[in-house]
Amino acid sequence: MIKVGDNIEHFILPTHEGEQFDSGSFAGRRALLAFMRFARCPFCNLRIHRLVELSPSLPEGFLIVAVFESSTEGLREAAARHHAPFPILADEKREVHRRYGITQSFGGLMKGMIMRMPTLLKAIIIHRYWPFPISGSMTTMPADFLIDEKGIVRVAHYGRDEGDHLPLEEIVSFASTSPAEDS
Repeated sequence: MIKVGDNIEHFILPTHEGEQFDSGSFAGRRALLAFMRFARCPFCNLRIHRLVELSPSLPEGFLIVAVFESSTEGLREAAARHHAPFPILADEKREVHRRYGITQSFGGLMKGMIMRMPTLLKAIIIHRYWPFPISGSMTTMPADFLIDEKGIVRVAHYGRDEGDHLPLEEIVSFASTSPAEDS
């Protein structure tokens, strides 16, 4: 499990467009590293939608990277809908998910479906983020990490249910904070 104060774990993963992303790209930049469930997860796609909407208001150079537990092929169509200005990565074998301590929880799945039903319905009905086909585990919980310019984790948020992410306001605040203000 990655904790506040840890250095990020190095990884290389394919993007949904088939290119390779190297986590060395975080060097010298503030970043959000977001771990998601499977490619067609309604909660995850709604989160990507919100991050795409948020990205123009973030400082230049702030990096968002989303990692899905899916194959590149499985992720390609779902991710292409978003036209995201940031990398969306495929971690088909869950190797990076495991290294970052991303958990799986049947209870978290059920809690999210029940407690976040309005969000789930919004994702499915309004945005048409259908959950099928499922390519990955439904029980994977999301996680968000805010990383500073030195590659140090400043916030580690492990979701307690399938829709539990860092508040967008916290991401904006971190992105807008200068390194001197972190101390």
